[in-house]
Amino acid sequence: MIQTCKYLLASAALLTLAACGPASTEPSNVDLANVDATAITAEAIHAHALVLDAHADIEIPGKESRYVGTDGLSKVAPDKMRAGGVDAVVMSVAVGPGPRDADGYAVARALADEKLSAVKALVADPENNLVLARSADELVQAHADGKGALILGLQNARILGAEVSALDDFYAAGVRVFALTHMGHNDFADSSRPIYNSAVGAHEVEAEHGGLSELGRLAIQRINALGGIVDISQLSKAAALQVLALSTTPVIASHSNVWHLSNVSRNLTDEEIDLIGENGGVIHIAPFRGYLFDSSNKELDGLIRVARQEAGIEEDYYYPFELYWEIDDAAVQTKFLSTVSELLGPGSMDDVLNHIDYVAQRIGVDHVGIGTDFNHGSGITGFDDASEALNVTKGLLARGYSQQDIEKIWGGNFIRVFAAAAEGALSK
Repeated sequence: MIQTCKYLLASAALLTLAACGPASTEPSNVDLANVDATAITAEAIHAHALVLDAHADIEIPGKESRYVGTDGLSKVAPDKMRAGGVDAVVMSVAVGPGPRDADGYAVARALADEKLSAVKALVADPENNLVLARSADELVQAHADGKGALILGLQNARILGAEVSALDDFYAAGVRVFALTHMGHNDFADSSRPIYNSAVGAHEVEAEHGGLSELGRLAIQRINALGGIVDISQLSKAAALQVLALSTTPVIASHSNVWHLSNVSRNLTDEEIDLIGENGGVIHIAPFRGYLFDSSNKELDGLIRVARQEAGIEEDYYYPFELYWEIDDAAVQTKFLSTVSELLGPGSMDDVLNHIDYVAQRIGVDHVGIGTDFNHGSGITGFDDASEALNVTKGLLARGYSQQDIEKIWGGNFIRVFAAAAEGALSK
């Protein structure tokens, strides 16, 4: 079967590298034995790979946002995807914390529906050359056809209210990646980031459910039965461990980094990392400096804590920007964010690669990927939006990763889990 390559490459040697074969859910691994080593470039590997970002937030056109690019547009806009050779993005239908009552649930559901519509409008515009991929086969076929792909994710089960059956509605709408929490606990699970509860005038307890509630356990079982991918990013450690014990198919962390390197509650401990490896899952490293900074730097620690004290927010949360949304005074909030941003400075590609290395060396290259969290965070010099994705491939190649390794990291590992989730549903 003839396939369409992503790009036409300049030299005969590179054309050999980028030659397309039959559609497969396996990462391609071209025999490079007869190719001049000087011609095997990061550009060639990147062009051949199915480059996938496992998590980005949805920006609704016309709505003001502090997280978009300097051009005011999404960091994973179709033109930026094309410029960076990004073939697919998991677009997250996400909502933040809010009231857990009928009115609060209605507001969350309305926002989720608006975000779903925004993604479907992107796909409907022929100029964007995008498809909505509902399976691993559709994702691979889009790549073969020279089209970009969007995959729908859901983050924060507050969207579901307290109804597990609502999962079926979102699956029918095309959602394939499901994460139960964002900031704050909900009726399904505990979050890794408890928040201030204005209803009671205090911060949430560290663990409301001790991990998953009964609703949460039922939700994981239903996601497995539907053939969805379970995403553990943003869950508390207890909840993540319970999901890993319960899920009958491999899970992902769509945008999580390494706690051992950057000690924040949002990142994954070695215990979680090891169990994800045993589960057959994938940890997608996020190029977000707030998850990547060196938390062993005592001087930086002290300065961040001073900034937090001056802004009137708790210093026990070492995650630098945590709880900024609780600062009511806009001027104080702006000063706090500016101060911490200046203290952290720009993140580097080495920070990202160090976290990739840690996971790959601990549980294997089959269990690491990339999920940018673009449109909610970034701050990495050289990878601040989708147009700069090639720099990751250059960095991986410089660190000794093979073509096959890089193709697994960029999309092959996610595709394997995507296919396994569907197979798990069919086997039930």
